[in-house]
Amino acid sequence: MASILYSEVRKGMVIRREDGQLYYCVDRELRTPGNLPSKLTLKLKNLKTGFVNEQRVHPEDKVEQAYLEKVTMQYLYKDSDGYVFMDNESYEQITLGEDMVGDDILYLKENNNVQVTLYEGKPLSIELPATVELKVIDTEPSLKGATAAAQYKPATLETGLKIQVPPFIEIGETVVVDTREGKYLSRVK
Repeated sequence: MASILYSEVRKGMVIRREDGQLYYCVDRELRTPGNLPSKLTLKLKNLKTGFVNEQRVHPEDKVEQAYLEKVTMQYLYKDSDGYVFMDNESYEQITLGEDMVGDDILYLKENNNVQVTLYEGKPLSIELPATVELKVIDTEPSLKGATAAAQYKPATLETGLKIQVPPFIEIGETVVVDTREGKYLSRVK
């Protein structure tokens, strides 16, 4: 890790502060009021807790810049310890706990790829692909003459995810789901 001045911290950087925690710089504002010393306000997100707060720091103070690694990993299976992922290049496997994966697992089938962010070899977070294809396992029967403009109906997908789908979607069809909003995008032909 390299020490840098707080004045060199930019949006998107990850730093490690005196408390040993990692923080993502969400925003920064440097104020230089006339002939007074400049004040730097950083909006920092704690990568462990997710809590975001503003910190006023002296631009000339030093802080450590953390280097994060993003690795493409494949979801393999769930066991008693958590969710097992495999590095697509080294074939090394890691187990991520329920606390890190959370509801994201509802978008993952076995063999789906995700981006895992690592710091010094330890996983910090996972990032889902923008869309996933999942099969509908339960929904109300389609209505004759239903159009896409009609009301949506609830559907349960193969991972247990519940979303709203157009009325023409039937059980057994595969749909494309936006992982950021949890919404139906289209069906797979």
